[in-house]
Amino acid sequence: MKLFYSETLNPRKACAVAKYLGSPVEFVRVDLGNGEQRRPEFLAINPNGRVPALVDGDITLWEADAIMCHLARVAGSDLWPSDASQIEVMRWLSWNTNHFTRHAGSLYFQYLIKPHFGMGAPDDSAVQEAIGFFRRSAQVLDNHLRDRKYLLGDRITVADFATAVALPYAAAASIPLNEFPNIVRWHDRLNELPAWRDPFPKAAIAA
Repeated sequence: MKLFYSETLNPRKACAVAKYLGSPVEFVRVDLGNGEQRRPEFLAINPNGRVPALVDGDITLWEADAIMCHLARVAGSDLWPSDASQIEVMRWLSWNTNHFTRHAGSLYFQYLIKPHFGMGAPDDSAVQEAIGFFRRSAQVLDNHLRDRKYLLGDRITVADFATAVALPYAAAASIPLNEFPNIVRWHDRLNELPAWRDPFPKAAIAA
């Protein structure tokens, strides 16, 4: 298997799951600054020109959530459950994409991506809007985690990896994480996992 990535938000969760599972993947770094994601050979893998992407034999996958689920299924791991709790995982993956990380990701973009790629200073109106929406979603998550270790209770799933993906950047991206103690406690538990703390490979083959 080849996992194409960069050190950005969505690839982080795919790389973290691959490391957590010990998946037999070859990490291939895509240099976004040099436009490698727009080269024909990469567009043949992901026509969206985005990372992550996974090639597993005859299977080619893009979108980080799908890649996480595939890696877990191949490994026989209940990170992607085989029972009815799949529906709960899907609910949280969908909610996260449309709400929680959508707004946390906006702050990540404003404070980290724009400066890194020379796109100018953060847009204050966009920042304030994202913070407001983040707080609304974070309150829902904080309430849910009040008496749970993970999103589905006592067991970790791909939903945890997906939903927490922006939180390692909370300080740098001005995400008001510390207002939500149950989310902090949950993320502290994820930070006990080496694969979560340090998801990216030390060295990789150039794309």
